[in-house]
Amino acid sequence: MLEVVLFSRTNCHLCEQAKADLQALQTEIPHTLLEVDIDSDPVVHKKYFDKIPVVEVGPYRLKAPFSRAELRMTLGAARDSHSQKVRLANNPPVTSITGADRFSYWIANHWLAMVMALFILYVGLPFLAPVLMKTGVQTPARIIYTVYSPLCHQLGFRSFFLFGEQLYYPRTIAGISGVKTFGEVTGIDESNSGLLEARQFIGNEQVGYKVALCQRDVAIYTAIVIFGLLYALTGRRIQPLHWIGWLAIAIAPLGLDGFSQLISQLGLPFIRDWLPFRESTPVLRVVTGFLFGFGTAWFGLPYVEESMKETRDALVQKFATQPKK
Repeated sequence: MLEVVLFSRTNCHLCEQAKADLQALQTEIPHTLLEVDIDSDPVVHKKYFDKIPVVEVGPYRLKAPFSRAELRMTLGAARDSHSQKVRLANNPPVTSITGADRFSYWIANHWLAMVMALFILYVGLPFLAPVLMKTGVQTPARIIYTVYSPLCHQLGFRSFFLFGEQLYYPRTIAGISGVKTFGEVTGIDESNSGLLEARQFIGNEQVGYKVALCQRDVAIYTAIVIFGLLYALTGRRIQPLHWIGWLAIAIAPLGLDGFSQLISQLGLPFIRDWLPFRESTPVLRVVTGFLFGFGTAWFGLPYVEESMKETRDALVQKFATQPKK
C-alpha cells in the first residue's frame, strides 16, 4: 500500500482541504496517511513554511496550490510506479547468457596468464635465435632476427651474445676495462657510420650469437614478466604504483641514461659544450630498463585488474539471474 506524507500546520485551510481530498480518494487509491506538523520541527518548518500543504508519495511531490484532480494523478502515478517495482522484484528480467558473455568472463579471469604468456614468448624468442644459430638451424633464427628488427635497433655493441667469449662487446668509448670491444672483435667501425653493419651483425663461432633484442629491451620485458608473476603469486592484491612513483622509478632513470646518450651522440656543436659524447654501459642499460619495465607493470597491471574485476562482477550477477535448470 502507498504511504502518503502530508506536511501541514494548524489553522491552514488549504491543508484541511488537501486532507479531505486524500480521504475522498482513499477508496479509489488506497493509501496510509502520515501527517507532519511543520511547526514541530525547525528544519521542516524552514523547508515548507511557505509551500504547505505539501504531499509526498513515492518519488512524487505536490506543493500548494493543487486540485483534487492533480492529487489523483499524482497518487495514480505513484501507485503504478510502486506496482512496477514490486513486479520487477518478484519477477526479475531474465536475459540469456551468450557465448560472448562466457568468453568475456573467461578472459576476465585469465587475462593475466595470457599477458604473461605473451611477454614470456616475446622475450624468449630473441634468446632462441642464438641457440638456433649455434645448433646450425639458421633459417628460423634469421626469421626471428628479421621479425624483431623493426621492434629493436639490434645494435651489436648494445646487445648480449650467447656461446661466445664474452656476454657483451661494448663500444670502446664506453670505457669498460677488461673486455674486448665490439670493433676489436668484429672489425666494424664503431662510429655512427658503422651503425648499419653493427645492426646487421649476428655473430659467429668466436664472439657468439646476438640476442635479437638489445640489452635494455631484454631488461624491460623481463622485469614486466617478473612483476606479473609476483602480482599473480600475491593474489593480485598489490596496489597500483602512484604516477609520481612511476615517473621517479621508471621514467627518470631511463630518461637520464637513454636520452642523455642519444642527445650526446647527435653531433651538434652546441650540445657538446654541455653534454660530452657518452655511451651507456650494459649495467646501466639493464638497471634502467629493469626499473622501467617493473615500474610500468606495477603502475598498469593493477588498473587492468580493477577493470577486469568489474567485468567479472557484472557477469557473475548476470549469471545468477538465470533460472535453475
